[in-house]
Amino acid sequence: MSRRKLILLALVAVLALSLGIGRALLARKHQQQAVQQAATAAPVALRLQPSEVLSLQRRALPLGVPVSGVLEALQAASIKAYVAGTLQDLSVREGDSVQAGQVLARIDAADANARLRQAQQEAEAARAQRSIQERLHSNNQALVDQGFISQTALRTSDANLQAAHAQYQSALAQAEVARKAVADTVLRSPIAGQVAQRLVNNGERVAVETRVLEIVDLRQLQLVAQLPPADSLQVRPGLAARLHLDGSTQEFAARVVRVSPRADIATRSVPVYLQLEPSQALVLRPGMFLQGQIDLATEQAPAPLVLPLDAVRTDKPQPYVQLLQPGDGRQTIVHRSVTLGARALVDGQAWVAVEGLPEGSQVVAAGVGALREGTVVEIAGSPAAK
Repeated sequence: MSRRKLILLALVAVLALSLGIGRALLARKHQQQAVQQAATAAPVALRLQPSEVLSLQRRALPLGVPVSGVLEALQAASIKAYVAGTLQDLSVREGDSVQAGQVLARIDAADANARLRQAQQEAEAARAQRSIQERLHSNNQALVDQGFISQTALRTSDANLQAAHAQYQSALAQAEVARKAVADTVLRSPIAGQVAQRLVNNGERVAVETRVLEIVDLRQLQLVAQLPPADSLQVRPGLAARLHLDGSTQEFAARVVRVSPRADIATRSVPVYLQLEPSQALVLRPGMFLQGQIDLATEQAPAPLVLPLDAVRTDKPQPYVQLLQPGDGRQTIVHRSVTLGARALVDGQAWVAVEGLPEGSQVVAAGVGALREGTVVEIAGSPAAK
């Protein structure tokens, strides 16, 4: 092969390599441009319904302190066995009405009656022994006056008389204890009310202090609520309250009757006691959970900017809302910290006054859930969505 042909082949090879490199660079450039276009493309917007967006508006809130707690009976009694024995004649059950002093059950009194008879007989023997010592002492007194016995013998007779008298008094006390044990075999209700719980059945042997029945008076019920220290400073006896059962719209009137003078050491909360009206207490039962609010004042305060309480998120150190912020022709989510004010229940929904946002701000409702900052959103039916 001639030198000229070799040079020609070398030039062809260099030209082919140059073309390959050029094509590779051009393909890489096209790929980079595609990546840049994809990075700068507008993200897909999250569509929200109009009901999922709240507008911050002013609304008058009734001044009050939210409360919740468990109902308990103001008058309750636990019927216990004060003597051991077999339970008899227990006929009442849960829900039965009882009167104060009514006999509810008995405990087999055979042993108690036998001890009572023994104590009474011992008291009779002690009384007879005292009578003997009284006669002896009287005779010895006459003999001393006549000089037949000494003063020492008289003093001995007087001591024997005092001992017999003390023995008689002790026997009387033992008889009284035995008589009370017989009376304790009869179980009576100390209050009027209804049987809340029956713990023992007839024929069972009960020990001392065994609980037999629980009696509650439904005419007087009270709610025990634990208030934060700041809220407790605004509450005083006499304030009216409105309570309701969870899931019910029926309201029950109550009134603050007592405020504890000290806070709980563990929780720092202050117990507050609310008593229900007697006519309404008959509808409720001890152990039910009620919630509501205590009305603080009747004067109207300036209407604050309010939001539903569940729209304020608390998964950060400071409470915040998910605010819709417009910009560049679209709306994005920003997290904005707010200061919470008064709270109130309006038509069964909790509202709270907020500070830190201008009036008319649009906030995402609680049903949407947590959204990241910078999320693009659009509202269905708006011009931008169309």
